[in-house]
Amino acid sequence: MERKNAWLSYDAAQKEKLNELCERYKTFITRGKTERECVDQAVEAAEKAGFISLEKARKKGKKLKAGDKVYDTIMGKSMVLFTIGTAPISEGMNILGAHIDSPRLDLKQNPLYEDTDFVLLDTHYYGGIKKYQWVTIPLAIHGVVAKKDGSAVKVVIGEDPDDPVLCITDLLIHLSADQMKKSGATVIEGEDLNLLIGSEVVEKKDEDEKKPKKGEKKDPKGNVKDNILKILKDKYDIEEEDFLSAELEVVPAGPARDLGLDRSMILGYGHDDRICAFTSLEAMLNVKKPEKTAVCLLVDKEEIGSVGATGMHSRFFENAVAEVMDLCGQYSELELRRALRNAKMLSSDVSAAYDPNYAGVNERKNTAYFGRGLVFNKYTGSRGKSGSNDCSAEYFAEVRRIMDDAGVFWQTAELGRVDQGGGGTIAYIAGNYGMNVVDAGIAVLSMHAPCEAASKADIYEAVKGYEAFLKA
Repeated sequence: MERKNAWLSYDAAQKEKLNELCERYKTFITRGKTERECVDQAVEAAEKAGFISLEKARKKGKKLKAGDKVYDTIMGKSMVLFTIGTAPISEGMNILGAHIDSPRLDLKQNPLYEDTDFVLLDTHYYGGIKKYQWVTIPLAIHGVVAKKDGSAVKVVIGEDPDDPVLCITDLLIHLSADQMKKSGATVIEGEDLNLLIGSEVVEKKDEDEKKPKKGEKKDPKGNVKDNILKILKDKYDIEEEDFLSAELEVVPAGPARDLGLDRSMILGYGHDDRICAFTSLEAMLNVKKPEKTAVCLLVDKEEIGSVGATGMHSRFFENAVAEVMDLCGQYSELELRRALRNAKMLSSDVSAAYDPNYAGVNERKNTAYFGRGLVFNKYTGSRGKSGSNDCSAEYFAEVRRIMDDAGVFWQTAELGRVDQGGGGTIAYIAGNYGMNVVDAGIAVLSMHAPCEAASKADIYEAVKGYEAFLKA
């Protein structure tokens, strides 16, 4: 059952809408290279669309009714949006769930050091990466530094055209005989992912140093680290000790760009999974007064197991639903349990696209292809479906009907050949509530690499599909 390619269906007006949408998306992932930056953009877009914060609504004692729009955030790194439906929330919600964290390098708490007139920063990689892909490419630092006085300094270094970029060095080919014998997993070790940030030696002023006698030549002392610390202090008011309470992420520098002579694709950092977060948010902002309460959930920490206060395993989402139900005058513990069990969800996460350069890892009848629309994975997991949410046949039949009625291009896929590898999403966690969940995302090439590729047509179809689901 080969699915049709969406590009063949578009007229000039649709292509114009597609390109406008994709320009907004490129801006979103260029500006949103951390979870905090994604939440900031989502809050800005939501408030512009008429959403108010759940905290403000609660403090004002606002009673929510059908058509009202509220959002909540936690620690600035996860977010949930609700558009209240005409039906009681206990009858269920239609939920889009995506994650906004991406594989990267994090600075260690005590990262700064000098070695042979170089200053470097120690990093610790986050999520599943091929470490050799992160050397010799332009890198930037994004994040926040929290200070003891309660203030927080936002940091972005390497994105402005006038900014310097940073990098991790690699061994030159002329001296790499031993290195080239190593496996891909160990050719670059985790502890060798040290970020080079400076090399200018400046004279170190030492007040206790004796002044040279007349006619005696001074032998100046110098180092690089003091100069780097001075730059950090002058530009960001950051002391070395402030690294202890910082969240600084090392990411590829530069904007997302059109890919291909036909400009049919986008190359950029963080498609996994901000491409589904953006399209889910776009769909959510288009929903006005649904029958069932519409929800868009953007969570952190999926790449490391959905753990912690901002991950899907936390009770952030459940608590937010309880607060919304309370403001609607519908809350009880039993009604909350019913709302979660009766909910239906699309776990909006990316799928592995078929790559002709590596055809052997895919089973072609059950693989996602560029340009064929939204991808449904009935199950993910690895080997014997380990770690998977396995969607029921009845629910997937319902989803098929919704997509076909809305004229959405869609396809189905597995994550590669059986026993070749595997992976998971937040679907199984939501499934723990007893709700119906299926994975529905966008096909991506070079997943988890510093730069990934996606089709503009699939972005366009995803918004259509997500919107149709929320309105069903």
